[in-house]
Amino acid sequence: MKKLTENLANLVKVKTIVTLVVITVFAVLALKGAISADNVLMIVSTVIAFYFGTQHEKKT
Repeated sequence: MKKLTENLANLVKVKTIVTLVVITVFAVLALKGAISADNVLMIVSTVIAFYFGTQHEKKT
């Protein structure tokens, strides 16, 4: 139970919120046709790589 609480607390961190918002915004723009799917793939991949890279760096 404690591990679950810690994981939920980590989800609320600013970096996680920003990552989810960026991914959501670009997904909506792609669905509306405002930007191409290739651009969304590049941007979302970069954001996710940065997010997980910083998470991995904190753990080591």
